[in-house]
Amino acid sequence: MPFPALFVSHGAPSAALEDDAYTRALGAWARGRPRPRAIVVVSAHGEAQGPPRVSSAAHPDLIFDFYGFPPPLYQLKYPAPGAPDLSREIAKALDAAGAEPVLDGVRGWDHGVWVPLLLLYPDADVPVIQLSLPVPRSPSSMLAMGAALAPFRDRGVLLLGTGGVVHNLRRLGDGDGALPWAAAFDEWIAARLETLDVEALQGYATAAPHADLAVPTTEHLDPIFFVLGSRGPRDRAVGVYEGFRYGSLSLRSFALATP
Repeated sequence: MPFPALFVSHGAPSAALEDDAYTRALGAWARGRPRPRAIVVVSAHGEAQGPPRVSSAAHPDLIFDFYGFPPPLYQLKYPAPGAPDLSREIAKALDAAGAEPVLDGVRGWDHGVWVPLLLLYPDADVPVIQLSLPVPRSPSSMLAMGAALAPFRDRGVLLLGTGGVVHNLRRLGDGDGALPWAAAFDEWIAARLETLDVEALQGYATAAPHADLAVPTTEHLDPIFFVLGSRGPRDRAVGVYEGFRYGSLSLRSFALATP
């Protein structure tokens, strides 16, 4: 049975310091199954011009790509190893799919990688590889990346996308309730995930309500297509968490899993 694939809406970096329903849900999901052999992550904060870059360092550094948060956040560590041999296999699979990947032994992991992983696998004992979000890209190209790496799920590798179904920092509200337009978009996505209507999801920009507000730029939603591209014929979307922060940040997270 293939290892599940996972999409995590990662919210603010401060989630790494919090204990709430969202952080507990991610931890419970990870504890509810065997540990993966390795994790391959596409993060909203890992954009790079050109073809996909595959991290290949044995021990990548952490990138603290945010400011204005409590000092303890900047002291956190996530010393998981890289997996250079597997990185080369990942690159070979992407190359066979025409993506022309580049191995990157320099760049570290941004907070879209290490914050969710602290919540999922706090022992930092699973090797991690980050794939960049290529620029330019489209939902179809992200689906193709996921499809190229789908066979690795059969080898116990977790394919992970992190970002956010709704992510608009210019329209933040108060509290944890969703603003009406944000809720409408989030619910539209959820309904199509329930049936894995990937064709409809690709057309969200013109078909979904308030897409211009929910997805003012695409980097937080695009990793969802990487995950969906890896789907198998028996996969179903299984909810991991749903909720909002600050009105316009959806924390909807789900796994693709075979019953």
